[in-house]
Amino acid sequence: MTCAQTIMDYGLRSLGFGERLLPRSDFTLCQQVTLIGSGLIWNLYFAFFALLFGFFLATGLALAKASTNPWLRKPAEGFIFLFRGSPLFIQFFLAYEALVMLPRAGIEVFGFTVATSWLTKAWAGALIVLTLNTAAYSAQIFHGALMSVPKGDIEAAEAYGMTGWTKFRRVLWPTMLRLAWPSYTNEAIFLFHATTLVFFSGFPAFQQRGDSLYYASYFAGQTFNPFVAYPIVAGYFVLATLALIGLFGIVNRRLNRHLPGAARRLKYRPQVIR
Repeated sequence: MTCAQTIMDYGLRSLGFGERLLPRSDFTLCQQVTLIGSGLIWNLYFAFFALLFGFFLATGLALAKASTNPWLRKPAEGFIFLFRGSPLFIQFFLAYEALVMLPRAGIEVFGFTVATSWLTKAWAGALIVLTLNTAAYSAQIFHGALMSVPKGDIEAAEAYGMTGWTKFRRVLWPTMLRLAWPSYTNEAIFLFHATTLVFFSGFPAFQQRGDSLYYASYFAGQTFNPFVAYPIVAGYFVLATLALIGLFGIVNRRLNRHLPGAARRLKYRPQVIR
């Protein structure tokens, strides 16, 4: 079988297209690269939607934490502390055990039965956990940036007659994003790397359609050689991380387009620990 045929057969296997059975013997480098790359689609899925939903949730949490109303501030502080104070790996297991306890027949809501079995699948349950986790970390970043908005900007907005939503949309939110974006870029990278933990969580892969680590573990177990499959996973993640940094750099230049050229550049400083 040629490499081109292997790509045709296994390139979208993680999505349910192509060959249903995994190769059993005579593993080639092309098979490993193709199948692990196919599994990477799920890692990208988890990262994209967790960042998308988590971004808006984090913005709301940051505003709630900055509010003077204790009914808004206290729940937001508790949520952020809970998800930042506990390991993500434990959150996966606790969420899975809690979702499994839901009735298989569903839950009655206003006379309608709402199905719950889909929540125990990795594509849904693990995504919820990742979204809540990144929302907590991002909210803390956004809250710090929100508190660092220069008072002169706020006073200038009020002098122009801006109040409420207009002031937030035109002054507070853009300034908050400009200040928070370098740290938020780090959070996005951490989240993307954390998608590998889905393989170790209790959430099962749907019909053996797992992520990149699922296929890497399969090849490492079949060949008893982890020094081929796992470096392939690392290589894919390095390339995807570079693309993510480039994408966030474009957004950063857009946010700081009014500043001199040197100030618009996103200076990525990787953190050793989160």
